[in-house]
Amino acid sequence: MNKPIFLALLLLSTIACAQGRLDKVKITVEKVTENIYMLQGAGGNIGISTGEDGVFMVDDQFAPLSEKIQAAIATVSDKPVTFLMNTHFHGDHSGGNANFEAKGATIVAQDNVRKRLAESKTEGLPVITFSDDATFYMNGNDIFLTHVHNAHTDGDALVYFTQSNVLHTGDTFFNGRFPFIDVRRGGSLKGDIEAAKKGLMISNDDTKIIPGHGGLATKTDYKKYHEMLQGIHDNVSAAIQQGKTEDQIAAMESLTSQWFTDAQTEGQFITGEKMRRTAYQSISQE
Repeated sequence: MNKPIFLALLLLSTIACAQGRLDKVKITVEKVTENIYMLQGAGGNIGISTGEDGVFMVDDQFAPLSEKIQAAIATVSDKPVTFLMNTHFHGDHSGGNANFEAKGATIVAQDNVRKRLAESKTEGLPVITFSDDATFYMNGNDIFLTHVHNAHTDGDALVYFTQSNVLHTGDTFFNGRFPFIDVRRGGSLKGDIEAAKKGLMISNDDTKIIPGHGGLATKTDYKKYHEMLQGIHDNVSAAIQQGKTEDQIAAMESLTSQWFTDAQTEGQFITGEKMRRTAYQSISQE
């Protein structure tokens, strides 16, 4: 078998396996406030605001889940998705864009999200973009969008529902686990720390926080996350100053074990070793 045919068959097999896994996914709906809900399935957490103005949606997971997600939304609102906000460009947060666009949703994102998505797509691109901040007025909420620079990626935004006091952080906050920082696409540990600082400034002790991944969070959870990021940055920076190489740092479990041990993160997307390598790579670019 020649190489192009083999690679094509391998790609089709991979897609089929992924589709099979997503077929079994169930979308859950958790009420956050009177008209804000968090949806979980596979991929990033979805936030929706419901009301007479329609549904304002934050992120949309993978394309094969769009029908299930639409059905879940229909259990709490009979209105269409009017606006769909992408907190960043990764496929587990923007994969369903074209499907929701086809249903009439207007897609919104930070400038760099459109640029990143346009590298590989022609459909489902944001048609409204912003550089730093934007505000929508829907369903009795001032919905404040604010760009956080070079955090999880180069196009992240926080979404704050002012009157409901709900903050969606996208993947600048992974609740109860190490973060994924996409260094190759503009992310940085330092930027993620600054993003958490900004989110903490926006929120108060009563704020309900929808993280990119993990369960519904409080400001206390968010503070612990910020402290973890800062602690890892301090520990890995000190090791770099001592002349440690990336491989040596990757093997130094003590740099991250006070938050999660390597055994605790074994099998997770971001293990302790991956976290330490990411920290090394990010800090080395500062």
